[in-house]
Amino acid sequence: MIKRLTVLVLLTLGLVLALLLVQHIPSAAAYDLGTRTLQRGMKGDDVKELQIRVAGWAADSAQQTYVVVDGDFGPGTEAAVKRFQRAYGLTADGVVGSQTRQLLNSLEDSDGSTAHFAWSEFYGCQGKYGTDFSGGKVSSSAVKENVRRLMWKLEALRKKAGNSPVNINSGFRNTTCNTSVGGASNSMHLYGVAADIRVSGKTPYQVQALAKTCGFSGIGRYTTFVHVDSRMEYPYGSQFWWWPSTTQ
Repeated sequence: MIKRLTVLVLLTLGLVLALLLVQHIPSAAAYDLGTRTLQRGMKGDDVKELQIRVAGWAADSAQQTYVVVDGDFGPGTEAAVKRFQRAYGLTADGVVGSQTRQLLNSLEDSDGSTAHFAWSEFYGCQGKYGTDFSGGKVSSSAVKENVRRLMWKLEALRKKAGNSPVNINSGFRNTTCNTSVGGASNSMHLYGVAADIRVSGKTPYQVQALAKTCGFSGIGRYTTFVHVDSRMEYPYGSQFWWWPSTTQ
C-alpha cells in the first residue's frame, strides 16, 4: 500500500513538473504573425510583428513618415498593408487574412532573416571585424532585432525597385569596424539600424527617391551608394529627419 502511494505521488509530481516545463517552452516561431485575421482597431504582439513587416510601405511618394511599431492597428498600419497588398497583386482591403499572411510569411526565411537578405551581409565590415552582432553600442540581441527590422524595409525597397538585387556595402558596425572606416562616433551603424546600399540597375538618385517612401528617417546619397537608417524610431541620440534636399 505504501509502495503504491509512493509511486502515485511520484507520478503526480512528474506530471506537474512536465506541465510547468511545457508552459515555459518558448514558441518555435521566433517571429510569429499568428493565425487571426488582423484589421484596423486590433491590438497585440501579432499586430506589432505585422507593423515590422510592412514598415517599408510607409508612403506612396516621398514623405517624412514611418509606420509606428506599437502593436496598435491604426490608420497608418492599414494604409501600409494596402500598399503591400497592391504591390503584390492582392485585394487592397487593408485586412490581413490568410492570403496576405501567407505572402508575408513567404518573405521570411527559416532563420528569422528575410527572403532576400542574410544576417551575414550585415556583420561588421562584412565580417572583417566579426561574424556576429556584438561590440556595438547596444546588446547583440538588440542589434539583431534592429537589423531584422531594417531587412523588412529593404525588402520593400527591393520590390519597389522592380525586384532588383540590393547589395549591402555596410550594415552593422562594431566599434572596431566603425573606427576603421572613419564612422561618426554615434553612427547609426553601431546600433544596427543603418545600411549603405547599392541597387542593381539604379542610380543613387533613384535609390534615394525609393528610400523616401520606405519610412527611412536618415538618407544620405553618395557617389556610388545610398545610406539609409531609421534614427527617428530609436532613442539613440539622433531623433531627427536627415534627408537630402529635393534639388540634390
